[in-house]
Amino acid sequence: MIITPGLTKIEGFVKIHDPRTGEVLVDKKNAIHYENISICMARTLSNRTLAQGGGFIYDMAFGNGGSAVDPTGVITYLPPNTVGTNASLYNETYAKVVDDNSASNLDPSNNYMTVVHTSGQPYTDIIVTCLLDYGEPAGQQAFDNSTNFNGEYVFDELGLQCKVGADAGDLLLITHVIFHPVQKSLNRQIQIDYTLRIQTLTNLSVA
Repeated sequence: MIITPGLTKIEGFVKIHDPRTGEVLVDKKNAIHYENISICMARTLSNRTLAQGGGFIYDMAFGNGGSAVDPTGVITYLPPNTVGTNASLYNETYAKVVDDNSASNLDPSNNYMTVVHTSGQPYTDIIVTCLLDYGEPAGQQAFDNSTNFNGEYVFDELGLQCKVGADAGDLLLITHVIFHPVQKSLNRQIQIDYTLRIQTLTNLSVA
């Protein structure tokens, strides 16, 4: 009998809400890109610098290419992109740095990561918090009443990306979630609480 020392399970949970009113816009699980996240975890555990490949969560990307709405209002959702190291959002239109150790993060008090662990439990959570404030992104509409579901800031997909090099484009998509269109406009804030739960399944026996 072989005792497997541990297997790892990763789950993601996304909550998008208006922090002023408390309205919950999206609350669902996301898809994990297991190949890319395995690369990033290995690089992080081996303490790689950016020049050596990095591997830490860096930004949250937003896009508007994850769904289509027909004239009757029926929404068709595309599958999450979780295959191939070059996977990306269908149509990324905005991204925000959530690494609160990065000089590129201009608002680390509202865009940051927290590691949460309960003693004795075989899992640890990374909670990524991202706030889209009233004035961002630049060029958004004044009110959240758009009838154009293909608008640049009518988001229906988002994902976390890891930094794997010093250049701006050195990013790997590690999660992807598709949801009904949500418009970001000047009249409201949107906050995303994105939880990654890393769980070790221990003491599995293999004959």
